[in-house]
Amino acid sequence: LKIAFQYWRQCENPQPNKSRFVALGEAYHGDTLGSASVGGIDRFNAIFQPLLFDVIRVRTPDRQTMPPDVGAEYYLAELEGVLAARHEEIAAMVIEPCLQAAAGMVFHPAGYLRGVRELTRKYNVLLIADEIVTGCGRTGPIFACQSEEVVPDLLCLGKSLTGGYLPLSATLATPGIYEAFLGTSASGRSFRHGHTYAGNPLGAAAALATLEILTSAAVQQRLPQQIDQVEQLLASIRTRPHVATTRQLGMIAAVEVTPSADLNERFAPEMRIASQICREALKRGVWLRPLGDTLVIMPPLSITADELAFLGQVLVESIETVTLNP
Repeated sequence: LKIAFQYWRQCENPQPNKSRFVALGEAYHGDTLGSASVGGIDRFNAIFQPLLFDVIRVRTPDRQTMPPDVGAEYYLAELEGVLAARHEEIAAMVIEPCLQAAAGMVFHPAGYLRGVRELTRKYNVLLIADEIVTGCGRTGPIFACQSEEVVPDLLCLGKSLTGGYLPLSATLATPGIYEAFLGTSASGRSFRHGHTYAGNPLGAAAALATLEILTSAAVQQRLPQQIDQVEQLLASIRTRPHVATTRQLGMIAAVEVTPSADLNERFAPEMRIASQICREALKRGVWLRPLGDTLVIMPPLSITADELAFLGQVLVESIETVTLNP
């Protein structure tokens, strides 16, 4: 966010009025005051509201709850209305490509990300892709943006970047953005941001080693079979009692549970049903993450076929154990 803000003040054609950001409803981008401001989940951010800056928010494009015969164009039309009216004050739009994890594993309709890129270019607004969850091969390609042939202006990475061994994050920029921060000492140009441990050599070494493995022929050749196995696993779970729906994008998947055959019915929130299922799975040796009535499945790319099969078995057993005796 700071890069986008500063860019418009020192690029070749400065536009200092560009100081607003666009984000999706139910977005989550982190816990610092800046990232919390573009977040849209009240349970995370409401207590800090007096400290946060205002954000222009557009509706979450949820392919699961979209009206019949409605595609990405429905949500893109809303975004274009905002950009057409306010592009002169908008510095950037920030988005998780293809899905919103913390929102409950909300998957976007095909073509939405590409449409966002086209509209932000049309109205001279930067696009920031938050690939903390989706990056590093999680969705199949190294970056989820690649699935719709999108090149954002800024791309954020973390978590999987070092294989979980060391804390490290990175912001990738196009040459046009990067060059706006270059200049002589006399020009006073610099990136007005930094941390004590920025560029940590040990973290960077772990990231380079991880990226070398992720892009290796062995991992890339195995990944399509792993994705197919996750798809088969979900297909076997989908017909089980108390499973409302399943969703998948590469090695990222979600299983939503329900108390009855009515797929719109939900367990009482105080039951924390997904948390109960995750605790049951942990007893059996599998660590899952709960989100409301949704179970998040994000196995490491190093998982074996036998381990994936075991994960599926434990998932079924845990769901049935908890939902039959809630």
